[in-house]
Amino acid sequence: MAFAGKYELESQDNYEDFLAAIGLLNAKTDHKVITEVVQDGNDFTWTQSIPNWTWSNKFTVGQDCELTTMKGVKFTAAATMEGGKISIPFPQYHFTAEIIEEKLVMICITSGEKSVTFRRTSKRI
Repeated sequence: MAFAGKYELESQDNYEDFLAAIGLLNAKTDHKVITEVVQDGNDFTWTQSIPNWTWSNKFTVGQDCELTTMKGVKFTAAATMEGGKISIPFPQYHFTAEIIEEKLVMICITSGEKSVTFRRTSKRI
């Protein structure tokens, strides 16, 4: 599955609830998040940005990689891909991403009793 490209936020569900669940409610923004994905085979650079803030991770599918959370905390996890869907277990949530009808669909699910499912859909630009 080809993820490479630049995408602009189109819609999102449970954004504020997700930020609250991971302790980042103060990071809420009304800016349209831009996601840029550079893909070379199984090697990815995944960058999300808004004015004055950028968050980027490099990973290789099938390998343990050092990644960084939105809070700047480093951790190690393995990125996997099944059926064209990327999956990464972040410390506070599970991240998946796939291309559906030319749109990038990212889902983050927090764990625990008050689990939150955050869905962000972005169109290619």
